[in-house]
Amino acid sequence: MPKAKSNIEIKNKRAGFDYEFLDKYTAGIVLTGTEIKSVRAGKASLVDSYCYFANGELYVKNMHIAEYWWGNLFNHDPRRDRKLLLNKKELRKLQRGVKEKGLTIVAIKMFIAENGYAKLNIALAKGKKEYDKRESIKEKDMRRYIERM
Repeated sequence: MPKAKSNIEIKNKRAGFDYEFLDKYTAGIVLTGTEIKSVRAGKASLVDSYCYFANGELYVKNMHIAEYWWGNLFNHDPRRDRKLLLNKKELRKLQRGVKEKGLTIVAIKMFIAENGYAKLNIALAKGKKEYDKRESIKEKDMRRYIERM
């Protein structure tokens, strides 16, 4: 029996403004029971979240998943570091990219996949300078102006 399509999609809108995405990946997330219930309720935030390597494994830091309303004393810590699941080839490629100067891994979007698991879109990104941000704003305004015509 196929599962119903989930419309849960939590985005990090600020990341697209502050960073230029070089490579994008989809990673699984290791969550506890009360965390996945909060995500399915849409109670998560990716603002200021980034990824880092520890012991050859990738973790996401500062991702906020609100405590589950019906959870008891076994409820989770809202800002704990969560492990990301990628294959070794992708991990090695990301680790090489992070060693370069000025590159980081940021969380872009969190969603529930068709199989019911939570997934996180991450990107190897380079920080934009102030003039790059102004250029992005001009391009967005021009696209909006053209679409109106």
